[in-house]
Amino acid sequence: MKKRTVLSALFLSFLCSMAFASKETGKITGKVLGTEGEPLPFANILLHSMKDSSLVKAEYTEDDGSFELLNIAAGEYWVNVSFVGLPEYNTKPFTVITGQEVSLPDIRLSNKGVDLTEVTVTARKPIVEVHPDKTVFNVEGSINATGSDAMELLRKAPGVVVDNNDNIILSGKNGVRVYIDGKPSQLSTSDLAAYLRTIQSSDIATIEVITNPSAKWDAEGNAGIINIRMKKDQRLGGNGSVNLGYVRGDYNNYNGSLSGNYRNKKMNTFGSYSANDGKGSNVFNLYREQNGLVYDQVNLGTHEDQSHNFKLGNDFFLNDKNTLGVLFNGYYSDYAGNENSHMDISQMGSSLVDSALVANSKHNGTRQNYNFNLNYRFDNAKGVIWNMDADYGLFKNDNENYNPNRIFSGNGSEGSELLSEEIFKTLGPTDIDIFTFKVDHERPLLGGQLSTGAKFSYVTTDNDFRFYNVVNNQDVVDVERTNHFVYDENVNALYGNFSRQLGKFSFQAGLRVEQTNSEGDLEAMKETNNQNVKRDYLDFFPSGGVTWQANQINTLQLTYSRRIDRPSYQDLNPFEGRLDKLTFERGNPFLNPQYTHSVQLNHTYKYMYNTSLSYSRTTDLMTRLTFIDERDRNASFITWENLGRQSNVSLTFSAPITITKWWNAYANVSGYRTHNEGSFMRPDSSIYEVDLTVYAFNLYAQNTFNLPLGLVAELSGWYASPSVWGGTFETEGMWSVDAGLQKKFLQDKATVKISLSDVFKTNEWDSKSNFGPLFMRASGGWDSRRLRINLTYNFGNQQVKSARRRSTGLEDEKNRVKGE
Repeated sequence: MKKRTVLSALFLSFLCSMAFASKETGKITGKVLGTEGEPLPFANILLHSMKDSSLVKAEYTEDDGSFELLNIAAGEYWVNVSFVGLPEYNTKPFTVITGQEVSLPDIRLSNKGVDLTEVTVTARKPIVEVHPDKTVFNVEGSINATGSDAMELLRKAPGVVVDNNDNIILSGKNGVRVYIDGKPSQLSTSDLAAYLRTIQSSDIATIEVITNPSAKWDAEGNAGIINIRMKKDQRLGGNGSVNLGYVRGDYNNYNGSLSGNYRNKKMNTFGSYSANDGKGSNVFNLYREQNGLVYDQVNLGTHEDQSHNFKLGNDFFLNDKNTLGVLFNGYYSDYAGNENSHMDISQMGSSLVDSALVANSKHNGTRQNYNFNLNYRFDNAKGVIWNMDADYGLFKNDNENYNPNRIFSGNGSEGSELLSEEIFKTLGPTDIDIFTFKVDHERPLLGGQLSTGAKFSYVTTDNDFRFYNVVNNQDVVDVERTNHFVYDENVNALYGNFSRQLGKFSFQAGLRVEQTNSEGDLEAMKETNNQNVKRDYLDFFPSGGVTWQANQINTLQLTYSRRIDRPSYQDLNPFEGRLDKLTFERGNPFLNPQYTHSVQLNHTYKYMYNTSLSYSRTTDLMTRLTFIDERDRNASFITWENLGRQSNVSLTFSAPITITKWWNAYANVSGYRTHNEGSFMRPDSSIYEVDLTVYAFNLYAQNTFNLPLGLVAELSGWYASPSVWGGTFETEGMWSVDAGLQKKFLQDKATVKISLSDVFKTNEWDSKSNFGPLFMRASGGWDSRRLRINLTYNFGNQQVKSARRRSTGLEDEKNRVKGE
């Protein structure tokens, strides 16, 4: 009750601050045109103060040449406009009055004294942009990004690493939260990866990497946030695009998408559909020394997936200030796969194989996710904004696994004696319902900008796990392993954030308060195995930053935030997912959230060269660890545990490089030190200790070549040095190179792109771990070398404004859903 009182008081204080807020800033708008009066997108807009010529704000023009500078304090200013290949332009001084909009006359950049018939200006947004608060990967401009999916694009994003288990890592840290158009995804690792693979790269505009988010963002994500922004059609009227793709790896893959948009004065209707028919292969090797025995396992797998992704929405323009929107999106996926595992078992120190475990498993299932959103937005064009979202999300995963285990004498070759046979079958339907409601408010206050808001979320997850022993072709329920797990969670949040500029300094400070109530109820067939875990806790998440514009070419920024990562819903369920009888995965109902303090110092030079130094410390670090099974000392399993502490120091530098007029490059290099430490006592009283320090670095480089005949080529690559994974595994280095070629035709309405990913087929991983009485070496890879051919055609009126790019409230909850 006391916690609810605290929340109520905070909420009332936010309402009071809204009520007494005043309109103390103005707005500047304008448009930049080229030599023939055509709109110039991506022109640089720099706002300067007349008092001391200090830089106040920087922006780019939109596709239609327009720009907006919001929340500008009253005073006198001038604007500098620049564009590649054209002279700079400085406006005359003008005055910003509180609560009013300054509309500048159209600004035309021209090349006087030059024969304009011989001048060609190409507006091309850089593939990577570095801002003080985020790094932006412009997918639309990348050739090597074509024909792939969102999950593979993350592998190409600067500073991002995707490991062999589809965990997304930033600067050596797990705990990245993925957002779609500002909406946090609450799917867990496996299902988030599956969902991202249904999103085609042709539908993605940019990927934003935000390492220290403000209080406005949900507190989830100790490593930061990756925000995937879908394409926003800037044209007026009715329009659309169609995309067809072919991918060749070890198997043939096909994909296609169709999108459309229609807008009039009263409403905007938009929709999209994409489909993917894919098949791939993977290899997984696991060597372990345990209880005087050596287990040497090779697993070869294939997987197929037929997925459908759709979106349908409508925005109703009630008037120039009020908009009401509805949105329905989701995906449906059929998947299946085979895992052919062979494990040789021998005595340590002996080269003679005693026996072999052969497990040729099959699995299949369906994933479904449907999301409904109702949105209301008020914007008076003077800095006062109200945004409300009501959401419902439904996630279903029905899967079946068939796992025969046969032990043969010797190495299991033809003619070997069958010593024993056990066949397992599991059914694991999962239903997850997510309800959220959130309100966000922004307004000018005391010469700055105040943002406040509240969010309510309620999630219920139902896992009905059934484990069968197949005896004489009959399914016999295993009462020790079958269970029904129901998890309910309610999170209530309030936040406030204030930002203001004072001369050459910009300040931002915020606080987010989150109250969490959760209950996990495990009903086992064997009553003594029942478990119930309840939690109720209140957390405060401060954040803040200060930016100093030292001069026109140097900017320094210092930021801080405290963040949380809660366990994925199914990671709390102790059911078993098996690769074979001696290797399986198990959840942990007693897993606690992890908390992270993060500080970052950032320097930007000439708005292009960026250097950042960051430090973070995480307590109760959630990580995957491998233990010996208490019931069968020959078996081992992976589970989630809280590993004590992790500290991380990282240094990153990035820069765009113009080598020649036709060759542009971008480079990103980051180095970091990670220290993991902790100890565990298992039920058998054995103690596992971790004290691991790793120094590592990552490199990323991208080159774009503008060739004759309108051809554009791209060559990019990355390298990840030896590092640490899963708390205890030391990994070897990895690297990969991609190449691509692009050509536009039919008056730029059609585009053909050809690319080859992982040219040298080096995207493979290798690792080892010494943890307690276990020594393990694991390695693997997948069919990462793939040839892609894509054709895109845009049709319809080229001047239609797009659908609103708005966020809903439930994606953060979706990011914690786990299927398999």
